[in-house]
Amino acid sequence: MTIFSDGRKASTELEPVDRASGSSGIQCYCPANGRLLGLVNPATPDGIDRAIAKAKDAQVGWAATSFKQRRQVLRTMLKYILDNQDEIATAACLDSGKTKIDALFGEILVTVEKLKWTIQHGEKALKPERRPTNFLMMYKHNEVRWEPLGVAAACVSWNYPFHNFMGPVISTLFTGSAVVLKASEQTAWSLSYFASVARGALTACGHSPHLIQPLVCWPSAAKHLTSHPSISHLTFIGSRAVAHAVCASAAKSLTPVCAELGGKDPAIILDDVRNMEKVASILMRGVFQSAGQNCIGIERIVAVPKAYDLLVDILALRVRALRVGSALEEQDIDVGSMISDASFPRLESLIADAVKQGAKCLVGGQRYHHTKYPQGHYFAPTLLVDVTPQMRIAQEELFAPICVLMRASSVADAIRIANSTPYALGSSVFGSNRRDIDQCVREIHAGMVAVNDFAVFYAVQLPFGGGRGSGYGRFAGEEGLRSLCNTKSVCRDRWSGVSTSIPGVLDYPIEKGKRAWEFARALVEVGYAESFGRRMQAVWRILRHS
Repeated sequence: MTIFSDGRKASTELEPVDRASGSSGIQCYCPANGRLLGLVNPATPDGIDRAIAKAKDAQVGWAATSFKQRRQVLRTMLKYILDNQDEIATAACLDSGKTKIDALFGEILVTVEKLKWTIQHGEKALKPERRPTNFLMMYKHNEVRWEPLGVAAACVSWNYPFHNFMGPVISTLFTGSAVVLKASEQTAWSLSYFASVARGALTACGHSPHLIQPLVCWPSAAKHLTSHPSISHLTFIGSRAVAHAVCASAAKSLTPVCAELGGKDPAIILDDVRNMEKVASILMRGVFQSAGQNCIGIERIVAVPKAYDLLVDILALRVRALRVGSALEEQDIDVGSMISDASFPRLESLIADAVKQGAKCLVGGQRYHHTKYPQGHYFAPTLLVDVTPQMRIAQEELFAPICVLMRASSVADAIRIANSTPYALGSSVFGSNRRDIDQCVREIHAGMVAVNDFAVFYAVQLPFGGGRGSGYGRFAGEEGLRSLCNTKSVCRDRWSGVSTSIPGVLDYPIEKGKRAWEFARALVEVGYAESFGRRMQAVWRILRHS
C-alpha cells in the first residue's frame, strides 16, 4: 500500500472497473496490475460553473501581481518537485502504468524545465515590445503588450498526467490568468495530489489556491466546460476524433483553441550515420518510452538501404531483450503497461494486416499475458520490418510499443515516405551530411524536427505543436506563453505637443471633394513613393491643395 503526504492511500484490492456500479463515480485502478486506487466523483455542469466562478474571482487580484511575485510561486513549485521526485513519479506510475524512469523523464524533467525556463525567460517574453513606425507616423511610438485573458481552460490527455497538468498551470499562472483544468478520466486518481502541489505553492506565497481549478468529468459534462462563455482560451491535448467535438463546442462561444492531436512521427536514418548503435539507443527510447504512448514518440523509422540492414539486426536483438512489467514492484523493467487494453484488438489487426501484405513481424505482435500481473494491460514490445506506406499500420497512429521499420531508396524517397501520412507533428533525422540533413529539415512536413536526436523540443522549451491532422497552435516557448494572452497593440504620441491633426481640406464635412482627393493622393505618395523625386513632387501637390 502506498501512502502519500496528503493522507491518501492506494488500495491493494484488485477490481479494474471504470465506472462505479450504481453510481456516476469514476473507479480508478493501476493499469500495471489492476490494483484499485480509489473512487473519484466527476464534476457536473453546476460544479463546472462553480469552479469557473471561483477562478474568475481569484484572477482579479492575481492579474495585478508582479512578475517577481509570479516567479516566487514557480520557484516554490520547482523546489517541491525536486524534493519530492520519488513521490510524484510513483503517483504517475500508479495511475498510468509507466516505469519510474519514464516518469522521471516524461513527467518531472520536462516540468522542471518548463518551470526554469518560465522563471528565467517568461518576463522577457511578456514585456511590452516596441514595434517600428513609418515616415507618415514618425511621431508615434508603437508597442505590443501581452495581458491576462482571465480564465483559461485545458483538457489534457492521460499519457503524462503530471506534466500535462502542470504545463498549462505554469504558463497560465505566469501570464496573470487563472486556469480550469480537466484531466482524463483514465488518470483521475492522481489529479488531486498533483493539484495540491501547484495550489500549495500559491497558498505558501500568500495567493488564492482557487486560481487553479482541477476537475474530472464524464464526456457528457465536458461540453459544458468547452463551450462556457467565461473561458477565454482552451488547450486541448487528445485525439483527432474528440478534437472535432471539442472545437465545435468551443466555437459556440468563439473560444480560441490550441489543439495538439498526436502524430505519426518519422525518424529518417541516413546512410552516413557514424555510430548506428548510438542511434539505435535513441530510437529505442523514442519508440518504447511510456510503452509507446507518447504523442511525439517515433512511430516510423524510415531508413535508406545501408542503414536499414544494420538497424534490422541491432533492433531485433534489443527489442527481444526488453522486459515488461510493473516498475513499482520490480526494479529491472524496461516497458510498463498501457493505459487500457481497449486498443489491443485494433493493434493486433493492424499487425496481422501488414504481415499479410508482406511485412515481417520479428518480435512480439500481440498482447502480452503477464503471469505475475494477469489484470495488467500489457502489449508485447514489437518489431515490424519491411513496412510500406500503403499499409494501414504506416498511416494510423499506434500509441503502442510497436517499432515500425520502413525502407527508403534515397533521401528524397525517405522524405516522401515521411510526408505520406495525414499527420505533421514531430520528426527526427539522423546523419552527418549537412546538405542531406538540411534537405530533410526543409522538406519534412512537421511542426518540429530534431537533428540527430528525438523529441528534445520539450527539453529546451521550443514552441510545441504541428499542423494538418496533428492540430494547430503552439504551447511552450515565447509563442506558447503569448498565445495565452490578450495581444494588445498600443500606438501613442512620441513627443509631447506633437499629435495627429486632421488637415482642413479633409475635415468633415468636406467642402471641396476634388481638392480633398488630390491632397489625400499626394499624402499617400509622400509616405510611400518609390523615389525621392516623386516624394518631393507629392510635397508640392500637398502645398498646392492645402
